[in-house]
Amino acid sequence: MQVEVILFTVNKRFPLTISRGTTAQTTNVWVKIVHDDIEGWGEASPFGVGNHRQSTDTIKDFLQQLVPFLQPFSPLQRQEIEQVFIKYQVPSAVRAALDMAMHDWLGKLVGLPLWQIWGLDRHAIVPTSVTIGINTPQGAKIRTRDWLEFTDVSLLKVKLGSPDGIEADKQMLLAVQQEAPAQEIFVDANGGWYLDDAVQMCSWLADLGIKYVEQPLVRGKEADLVKLKEKSPLPIFVDESCFNSADIPRLANYVDGINIKLMKSGGLTEALRMVHTARACGLQVMFGCYSDSTLSNTAAAQLAPLADYLDLDSHLNLSDDPFTGALLEEGRVLPNDLPGLGVKYSASAA
Repeated sequence: MQVEVILFTVNKRFPLTISRGTTAQTTNVWVKIVHDDIEGWGEASPFGVGNHRQSTDTIKDFLQQLVPFLQPFSPLQRQEIEQVFIKYQVPSAVRAALDMAMHDWLGKLVGLPLWQIWGLDRHAIVPTSVTIGINTPQGAKIRTRDWLEFTDVSLLKVKLGSPDGIEADKQMLLAVQQEAPAQEIFVDANGGWYLDDAVQMCSWLADLGIKYVEQPLVRGKEADLVKLKEKSPLPIFVDESCFNSADIPRLANYVDGINIKLMKSGGLTEALRMVHTARACGLQVMFGCYSDSTLSNTAAAQLAPLADYLDLDSHLNLSDDPFTGALLEEGRVLPNDLPGLGVKYSASAA
């Protein structure tokens, strides 16, 4: 198969601030594979968690180095290609783009969308949450209002873990609740709390009716989840602490759910493994995203019927998304009936 690597830059309508910093623009990587005159598409977006960073340049360079090793294969040889990934220690975002493209190619080969190939039910897809980044109380109110005016929103994910401390977190959350009293709210601290603050915040958030808390503690402090789990009245989900299926068993006794992101997992193949592993461990499942375009989020939406929660909103905050694919209907990100991923390129948006 032939592999083409294309860089494209996307800009956020509203910059997003989390505990680790602010993002307004990213340069992502569009991967095209061609075999037997069929073209499959995938996307890699840069991300960083602590010392673990996958930059655009790293992704691009790895992809270009891999091309000669991939050319002898067909997209149908995913198991053999996975061994190439393991041998050369290929970063997860690079694997995600190629795995996504191979799945897209397969769907186009047989003329079916992926969700249908997997026998999934689109009616089982739950609404997606939309994200309110760290802000002042007034800024958070404005951002909440913008989401409510932009689309049919029933779920809000509020980013906490402010560098100004938990009192700032509390004031911001109360402002969002005041602006959106009818919406259900989830909280994601992105590892922004120490254990004592996390214990205090989980109790406070539970009293306000918050549904769950995501990644309360920084990656690397998983041992503290034991104590937090004992004291927290809220379900605890992990994101940065859980990259792939191998991470799940060691976390299973201390958390209630995991957040699967294609860039962390290495694509749809591993994401599906993560779903089954999580279920076997009695955990709930969420699908999330980084600064992904419609291309990646449509890929994740193919597996969305398997999720308890969805946070696939990054493409909704882009002012220049070059792709169209999954549709937002009644707050749900729904894959379409087109074969493969069902994604198209719009030159006018790029």
